[in-house]
Amino acid sequence: MNNKRAGFSLIELLVVMVILGLLASLVGPAMFGKVDSSRVKTAQAQIQMLGTALDTFRLDTGDYPDKLGELRTSDRRGWDGPYLPKDIPLDPWGNDYSYQKPGENGQPYTLKSFGKDGKPGGDEDSADISN
Repeated sequence: MNNKRAGFSLIELLVVMVILGLLASLVGPAMFGKVDSSRVKTAQAQIQMLGTALDTFRLDTGDYPDKLGELRTSDRRGWDGPYLPKDIPLDPWGNDYSYQKPGENGQPYTLKSFGKDGKPGGDEDSADISN
């Protein structure tokens, strides 16, 4: 009588799990790094979109708004909005965009995201992203 069973031994399963763990440790950080870089690119695209809406507001009213909310509703003379199809978006980290009028360095306005930490300054994922 031949008493062989089909299947894997415990050692074979452990070897496969170790190999999968090694692969995950090599691939995982690279994939999570892409998530952070895509958030930065999303913030840059949203800032560009908001900048276009701000410029259109200025063309219609003669000046930039005092607050970003005026892109959706305003009683200014010449206002022909809303200039955004939806509410003002949050940055990819769930924080409000910072809008300042007049802007820094002689600019008419400054629009920025403070990055992952939500605080001014920082580096890498926490660096400020601005127009």
